[in-house]
Amino acid sequence: MTRKSQLWALGAEELKGMEADLRRELFNLRFQKATGQIQNPLRLRTARRELSRVITIREQKEATERDSDGR
Repeated sequence: MTRKSQLWALGAEELKGMEADLRRELFNLRFQKATGQIQNPLRLRTARRELSRVITIREQKEATERDSDGR
């Protein structure tokens, strides 16, 4: 699990890459759950929460950049 401070230190492109990786992982985990082959069901929840964290921080960074550019 990634700490919020570590996510804030990442750049926009790194966050987008991390988001894509987590979305891919969630897709695979959901597929495994549907077929009954999931090894670690808890990872589904943690991946979903981590994806949410990444998206939130990415959007907050974009909002602060927009605000600073507009002023």
